[in-house]
Amino acid sequence: MKKFLKEFKEFAMKGNVLDMAVGIIIGGAFKAIVDSLIANFIQPLLDKVVPLGENGEQAPGVVDNIMRFAGSIINFVVIALVLFVIIKVANKSRNLRKKEEEAPAAPTTKECPFCFSEVPIKATRCPHCTSELQYVPEKK
Repeated sequence: MKKFLKEFKEFAMKGNVLDMAVGIIIGGAFKAIVDSLIANFIQPLLDKVVPLGENGEQAPGVVDNIMRFAGSIINFVVIALVLFVIIKVANKSRNLRKKEEEAPAAPTTKECPFCFSEVPIKATRCPHCTSELQYVPEKK
């Protein structure tokens, strides 16, 4: 049982699981903001566009359901668009980080022009053929 709990703790503390948990919490909070935007700003604009009934009131039933459905679609599109932008930015930053990590290290060896052996970069004589090598100081 202790081994199982230890493995579960390692799994739960991995970066991906924690990132996912944070994303779900932030997503829920963001959904509340988008719901408020739709209900308080966009829905009233849609209500004005819908044809009115005889006495200046909205037609009951079907139109109200259509308006709620339209609000839900707008809500989905806004959330999907924002998530797309967030994922795009995250992927771009992840790729930049990988490029920095993959920067090639400075060479530590060079090839002897006479015997083609690999020798240290600061060597002035080849340890294999004893030829004199020209030392070129590193540029900073």
